Amino acid sequence: MNHILNLDTHGRTALVEPALINLRLDEKVKAHGLYFPPDPSSQRASTMGGNVAENSGGPHCFKYGVTTNYVSGLKVVLADGNTIQVGGQAYDYPEYDLCGLLTGSEGTLGLLTEIAVRLQRNPPGVKTMLAIFDSVEQAGIAVSAIIAAGLVPATMEMMDQQITQIIEPFAHAGLPLNAGAILIIEVDGYPESLGTQIREIEQILLANGGTDIRVAHNEEERSRIWLARKSAAGAVARISPSYSTVDITVPRSYLAETLSEVKQIVTHYNLKAGYLLHAGDGNLHPMVLIPEPDNPELLHRVHMASYDMVQFCVTKNGSLSGEHGIGIEKREFMGLMHNTNELMAMWDIKQVFDPDMILNPGKIFPSPESGSQVPFKGFSFGYHNIRPTMQAPESPFAPENAEEAANGILALAETRQQAYIGTTNQQKSGIEIQTHKLTGIKEYAPEDMYITVGAGTPLKDIQEFLTKDNRYLPLASPWPQATIGGLIAANINAPLRMRHGSIRDILLSATVVLPDGRIIRTGRPIVKNVAGYDITKLFVGSNGTLGLMTDVTLKISVPPRCRKTLLYPIHSLDSGLNLANIALRYTLVASGLVLYNEALGPGTQKSPYTLAYSAEGLEQDVDAELSQIQEALRQQGAPTPHITEHWSATNAWEALLQREGAQVRIGVPPGNLSDYINKQHANLDSKAFLADFNSGHIYTTNQDEHSSNIKQWVEQMRQLALQEGGYAIITTLPSSLEGTLSYWGYQPDGIQVMRALKQRWDPQGLLRSRTDFLSELS
Repeated sequence: MNHILNLDTHGRTALVEPALINLRLDEKVKAHGLYFPPDPSSQRASTMGGNVAENSGGPHCFKYGVTTNYVSGLKVVLADGNTIQVGGQAYDYPEYDLCGLLTGSEGTLGLLTEIAVRLQRNPPGVKTMLAIFDSVEQAGIAVSAIIAAGLVPATMEMMDQQITQIIEPFAHAGLPLNAGAILIIEVDGYPESLGTQIREIEQILLANGGTDIRVAHNEEERSRIWLARKSAAGAVARISPSYSTVDITVPRSYLAETLSEVKQIVTHYNLKAGYLLHAGDGNLHPMVLIPEPDNPELLHRVHMASYDMVQFCVTKNGSLSGEHGIGIEKREFMGLMHNTNELMAMWDIKQVFDPDMILNPGKIFPSPESGSQVPFKGFSFGYHNIRPTMQAPESPFAPENAEEAANGILALAETRQQAYIGTTNQQKSGIEIQTHKLTGIKEYAPEDMYITVGAGTPLKDIQEFLTKDNRYLPLASPWPQATIGGLIAANINAPLRMRHGSIRDILLSATVVLPDGRIIRTGRPIVKNVAGYDITKLFVGSNGTLGLMTDVTLKISVPPRCRKTLLYPIHSLDSGLNLANIALRYTLVASGLVLYNEALGPGTQKSPYTLAYSAEGLEQDVDAELSQIQEALRQQGAPTPHITEHWSATNAWEALLQREGAQVRIGVPPGNLSDYINKQHANLDSKAFLADFNSGHIYTTNQDEHSSNIKQWVEQMRQLALQEGGYAIITTLPSSLEGTLSYWGYQPDGIQVMRALKQRWDPQGLLRSRTDFLSELS
């Protein structure tokens, strides 16, 4: 099962089998000017199925993310022999994110047979540089200074003196053996920006103790630098018959402190090691030498050293595994990072997918106590063992913290009531749980680029706070009072996801109250984290049916230095689709490519359609891309565009969603978007619509007041969307039409797994959705 089943170069997606080698996929797509960013150092041997199972990262994940950021769909054989499709080649399916849950699950939940991935445009230019530092601490400070300056290198890798002295005799790359630390930095983008990026980074490195800065002048020099970095395993094997690679991750600002502690641990156990560091994302790999693999006393010391390293890492808000997973080696360490409630929440998931424990048995979970009938020490299960300390609350219930929320939810469960999270637009029997008291900034870590806030905090309040420090969240909302928790639960994504990723990529961690009263913390404030199941993903798009988020941790960014948008007046739908598809080929720093049919912004009043192409980043990159777009579209007869810094594709999206009436979001595979619009032009053109060409989404509004007319309109669009492998859901209905139409009209292939998980966490059916998310999906 090692084939590429489908490659859609226009829609930038691929469908592959699990035994396909990572490098083979990358080589294939690069021939079409595309790029698969997750590139573990083992990509010459590692398979796509293995990459998904371990949520692999690689040197380029600082800028581009890890495997989960690129997997949109999976075909999975479950433990009972049934095959289901989760996700697909469209974006944001209306279902629990089982695709995100399976990614990083180490083969314990199902056997992958097909993997749908998204691709990027291959950057046309790349430069690699190497800098020398007296210490790891100095190099770490330089890394933080680069990020604070608004620069986003593709890679920032660090090697300490010990590993350099192991690698250089093997690789002969000219690495100085007396350097305290070596930093490898790679920048990519348009050739016009590379010189500026290198010069600015060089100034920052020099200001922070960097010396002997070298820039590779050709591909041979660049390859030699990377050969040295990726030869660590081979080099170690020359001096020791075996070694143990420890994989831990901490917030980046703790990297130097963690390395210092790890070295003390290695010394304490009388061991020798070399150290590799993914400096951009806080991932540390001590490579502990094992000169006598048959010596049980030595192996015991190695294992104890690993335990101590993990324990220290967890105290710094880190993870016991960044990209290598838990397996059997670290399963006894899981209790260091996860409490009983969190382990039991993972155990619930395992029981839903594989109750007979036939898939990779013995991995991830701690071993049970001798003779015990429960999965591991400290077993407890929700309100079967816990009783509330308060009476059932009246509606609306507005808890001030997770503990109060848990008590109230337990009390409601005991009295078998139902609850809805967030303000409802219709009368429902049940308790309304409001989050307006779960607000405020809980933790702000600008040096580590994350922020923790109450889930009831309005997005605009978070942006106002961050703006004062020249930071921001790359998220948008049409509704000023929209809370961050509400946006996550509804999975609301603006066109700017094209540049920054979706809300599931920006959400790092959450504190959640499950419907049975358990309080769990999911994730950590780091990008690389494969320590058990990625439960965080389940709450994105769950519509409040799986739990109440009380606080969330999000990845923040430095605002782009330049933002510009091309606005093209378009006089026919065919012309607009043709020009949009041509523009899509060039997107690299684009933050939106949309076509809309209403006068929603400047420069559009005299044409029935507008094509908006937004780009952001370094000024040289933005100007280079927009220049390419203008020339390519000019050759197709496009008019001269209006160029603005005050309107964007995301602004147009916000303007459309603010309109009154019934609103529908249609999602199809991006490569099928134009064909869908052509077939549905009568339904779309008679109403306001906006098409997002990156995500394959169409947003449309119908202000008709007759439910029969709207129902017919929705059903016609829905039927074709389902045929195209997508969906069409109602996102907003006027109050007069509530209860008359089906919101979803889409049945996930994994509906039985969704129901089983809901039953496991919420056996009383306590948490309901305003739009009956699960009860309608029958």
